[in-house]
Amino acid sequence: MRALVYTGPETLEMQDRADLTVSGDDNLIRVDAVGICGSDLHAYLGHDDRRPAPLILGHEAAGLVLEGPMAGQRVTVNPLVTCTECRFCNEGRENLCVDRQIISMEPRQGAFAQQLVMPSRNLVPVPDTVSDDHAALAEPLAVCWHGVRLGREALFGPLDQARCLVQGGGAIGLGSALALYATGARDITIAEPNTRRHGVLVKAGDFAVLDPADVSGSFDLVVDCVGISHTRRAASALARAGGVIVHIGLGDTAAGLDTRRLTLQEITFIGTYTYTAQDFRDTAQGIFDGVFGALDWAEHRPLSEGAAAFADILAGQVAAPKVILHPH
Repeated sequence: MRALVYTGPETLEMQDRADLTVSGDDNLIRVDAVGICGSDLHAYLGHDDRRPAPLILGHEAAGLVLEGPMAGQRVTVNPLVTCTECRFCNEGRENLCVDRQIISMEPRQGAFAQQLVMPSRNLVPVPDTVSDDHAALAEPLAVCWHGVRLGREALFGPLDQARCLVQGGGAIGLGSALALYATGARDITIAEPNTRRHGVLVKAGDFAVLDPADVSGSFDLVVDCVGISHTRRAASALARAGGVIVHIGLGDTAAGLDTRRLTLQEITFIGTYTYTAQDFRDTAQGIFDGVFGALDWAEHRPLSEGAAAFADILAGQVAAPKVILHPH
């Protein structure tokens, strides 16, 4: 099979790799669509010690099962493989599993390749009416769905009366805005500094889209999809008394959070990581039912152009919130 392999900081190479084999409950999947995630970009820059080179990155995948118990079915892939036996798995909080693994991180290679192997419990069948490109968005949208669900549960008062701010207009930011709207929010602002993206974000939903410097007032719910010191500082200032901050982004580990104001104003801060298995299934069903809208905001390129796509994203030359690669 052909694969796009991370071989060192800012270096990706197309390589020939041995075809994969399966046994037991594992399924051999022909990868037909795979998205580029922010965590892939961090690894590409050499900023993620959990992803040492050489490694096949990519974890937002959909395709056709060629061999295994689900052979013949088109599927979207939950990339988070958990033990099914620990306390957190038994509580339905699989994302906190003590032995969790995710593809694109050792010991599991990722989906920037023509083939992928996954257990049946990590696959959701995709109806014929849904494209592979849309199905591949289940993973990033599940991150958003999970974070918004936790924020909604912590919010004092109904979501349809809440003033909501999403920091960041990439795929997770836009996905969070779409998840907020799908679950009842109507006053949603997206703060995005890259003006190339503003037109795409405005078209995608009923949102106000502003440069972060132009955001003012206070918000009941702030969803930080960037996760850097600057956005944490802004979230701390913009959340109103008794409000909620949902922290999804993993941009850096620097300071920025105003814990004194959070304490004195009783602002709830929630860190969120990936999604539960149920969140993933609910998100996939939401895609199938059309609750996230047209999902026509991704850019598409062949896997062979993946290295150029990474460079273009980091140079700010891509207006689309998501780039989806096609291995075949």
